[in-house]
Amino acid sequence: MSIQKKYSGIVVPAVTPLTENFQLDHGAVESMFDNFYRNHVLPFILGTTGESASLPFELKADYVRQAGKNKQKGTTLYAGIASNCLEESIELTKISEQAGVDVVAATLPSYYALTESQMKRYFEQLADAIPLPLIIYNIPATTHSSVPLKIIDELSYHSNIIGLKDSERNIERLHESLHLWRDRPDFSHFMGWAAKSAEAMLLGSDGIIPSTGNFIPSIYHEMQEAVLQNDTNKALRMQELSDLYGGLYQKGRTLGESLWALKVLMSTHQLCQPIVMPPLQGSSQEDLLQLQEAYAQTLESLALSE
Repeated sequence: MSIQKKYSGIVVPAVTPLTENFQLDHGAVESMFDNFYRNHVLPFILGTTGESASLPFELKADYVRQAGKNKQKGTTLYAGIASNCLEESIELTKISEQAGVDVVAATLPSYYALTESQMKRYFEQLADAIPLPLIIYNIPATTHSSVPLKIIDELSYHSNIIGLKDSERNIERLHESLHLWRDRPDFSHFMGWAAKSAEAMLLGSDGIIPSTGNFIPSIYHEMQEAVLQNDTNKALRMQELSDLYGGLYQKGRTLGESLWALKVLMSTHQLCQPIVMPPLQGSSQEDLLQLQEAYAQTLESLALSE
């Protein structure tokens, strides 16, 4: 892991906190950001964990502005601008720049299957048109397409494309990515596959983007410090904790279901309400109570083992 690159470290893909009438919860944004900064991690709003594909444009713009108001001076703020409409991504980037966002990230549009040349041309068009540096966000689980590393490497020399967030679960791809960019000072690699967070940083990834950091970010700061101190054993212990906490809301659930469960766990810390944007739906009160109880038991068990 390198801390010399401009874009690096622990970047948490923030949930979008909602009120009962599906508006942005401004107070929750403040609470979430305070929690991030107290634990030395950075926020990335409007990504997959932020339900960005389900949000109306005005709510996205509201979130960007609120994030800018709550941004800690001297830190980097990341925002997702992905859309099936190029012009919407460009417009949201302009609003993001005005609000104080530093970097934006975009996936491939997800409706039409694209050829490799179309993928490349799309990111070039976007990077040429926006006023902020761009991170390519590869997540085949939602876009149903994988951006080949060959295409990303060609795009990495574009003056306004500064990194990759890779959520593809492919260990060979991780190793090849780090071979390509670990020593490139102008291009950053962020790992979006939470189960490989420690391994990626130990191998030289510039940062990680773990959704579990929404409610327990401290373990990732400790993981990063362990990596920087070459303490592999501690880094792997933090990975075990990440897997344990992540399993509470992810195991046995679809991606969409896990986002509600994540907000349930966050609600136990008074960070946000367990409300998700349709088409996602919350589960039953019984499920909510069982999840909260499982979390409480996990915390108690870990405290007793210390």
